[in-house]
Amino acid sequence: MPNTRSTPGPDDPAVDAVPAGLRIAGAFSGRFLVVVAALAVVVALVVLLQDIVVPFLVGLLVCALLAPISAFLQRHRWPKWLAVLSCFVAVVVVIGVLALIVTAQIRYDLPSLEHRLDHNVQSLQSLLASQPFGITAAQVTKWLADATAFLQKHTSSILSGAREAGSGLVHALEGLFIVVFTTIFVLVDGRRIWSWVVRLFPRRARPRIDVAGHAGWRTLTSFIRVQLIVAVTDALGIVIGALALQVPLAIPIGVIVFFGAFVPVVGAIVAGIVAVLIALVFNGWVPALAMLGVVVLVQQLESHVLHPFLTGSAVKVHPLGVVLGVTAGTTIAGVVGAFFAVPFIATVNSMVTAAAAYRPDGPVVGGGAPVPAVAPSAATPGDAGTARRSGPAADPGHGGVQS
Repeated sequence: MPNTRSTPGPDDPAVDAVPAGLRIAGAFSGRFLVVVAALAVVVALVVLLQDIVVPFLVGLLVCALLAPISAFLQRHRWPKWLAVLSCFVAVVVVIGVLALIVTAQIRYDLPSLEHRLDHNVQSLQSLLASQPFGITAAQVTKWLADATAFLQKHTSSILSGAREAGSGLVHALEGLFIVVFTTIFVLVDGRRIWSWVVRLFPRRARPRIDVAGHAGWRTLTSFIRVQLIVAVTDALGIVIGALALQVPLAIPIGVIVFFGAFVPVVGAIVAGIVAVLIALVFNGWVPALAMLGVVVLVQQLESHVLHPFLTGSAVKVHPLGVVLGVTAGTTIAGVVGAFFAVPFIATVNSMVTAAAAYRPDGPVVGGGAPVPAVAPSAATPGDAGTARRSGPAADPGHGGVQS
């Protein structure tokens, strides 16, 4: 006679012998390990396809920056293609103007820099030749000769590194191509792309996924706008301080600070070190200390004034989460991980919060704001009766761009 009891029932002695807390812990641990394994597979795929994934993510960040501008132009009756093209032209013009200004200042300051550098090198030689260092010019010449011989001996390794650099340049151009086309297609056809992504999930999960996507997109666009304002403010503060202290290369320093501000914590430290080192090499100890004071003052302004007032409730990430996230991102993926750590944490945090708070009957979340729900285009025709229509401004595919 076949055994009709294939699984232990609630009164099975073997089940009763295991404490309830241990059964819950075992069930939780099993599911947790499955989730960790799935995340490990995702991370492995990202690492394997990093030449595609990283430019794609950069394109999403650029799109999050340009989408509100494109939506604003379209609300003022600009054709979609003209609005998107205008955004790209504006970005190219800004980058070109910055490159021209940096190049012009380097060419203007180059004679003065050569004179200052020669004077400082002579002063350093005199200092090293004195006690307690006792380093003579003959010793320095010998060290230079040894360095030249080392380079000649390892010429093949250097050429191999040069070939790798050339390959990296090709990958950079490929990545730029992906960034441009990702931004164009997301700006132009973001609504349909997001609807296709939502339809990949089970039917019952689609409204919740759509809500999470809306919340994550709003958080990402808010984060990019805040970081842009912070970067511009930091760059202006450092440039004004460098000009006041007559530190050369003030504009290039400001450009470094601007781009470094997009990497929280780490970028500000590195950009500040560059500014102080330039002041030390070309101006001396006193201006370098004064430049250090300017850098610290700007960073304090950013931490205690800009972020609290500008971020507000848009990006709810605790400073400890920012530090730990940047550290973990740097450990996992270096500079790329540090760059994407905070926007990733902020976006995921917003998506999880919105998905957990979602209710099919449409509750209110976050001080009375209705929770957006799936648009009819994100559901199958059979779901059209239960799906609620989302406003275009909450569309995570284009930040409010009408399609």
